[in-house]
Amino acid sequence: MPYFAEATKGQNAADILLRFGVAFAFLFPAVNALFDPVSWFAYFPSYLRGLAPEPVLLHGFGLLEVIVALWILSGKNIFWPCMAATLILLVIILTSFGDFQVLFRDLSIAAAALALGLMHWPKKEEI
Repeated sequence: MPYFAEATKGQNAADILLRFGVAFAFLFPAVNALFDPVSWFAYFPSYLRGLAPEPVLLHGFGLLEVIVALWILSGKNIFWPCMAATLILLVIILTSFGDFQVLFRDLSIAAAALALGLMHWPKKEEI
């Protein structure tokens, strides 16, 4: 990966820490929802719950979270999943702003995902 060839050890460590931190924020809810789905249903806005059965919404979104997390962990072309992670978190915050006392941490995670994505901005030959 060209990014790692040009980076210092400290930059590599920071990159890895950011990747693991953002990925964990996406993997934990997806995995935890398998063991305790009822606790996670309430996080879906009511207008979404009518679109499909709650388990379908929950585990479908969980699958998306796992894909984003694993792609970020892979370290390959992670600009795109980082931008997706940022967008997902911002949409969650904006559509559930009444729960900001619970979701305020998502803003920090979104900033970390955005920073990580910007660190991996695709070069012209990579696009």
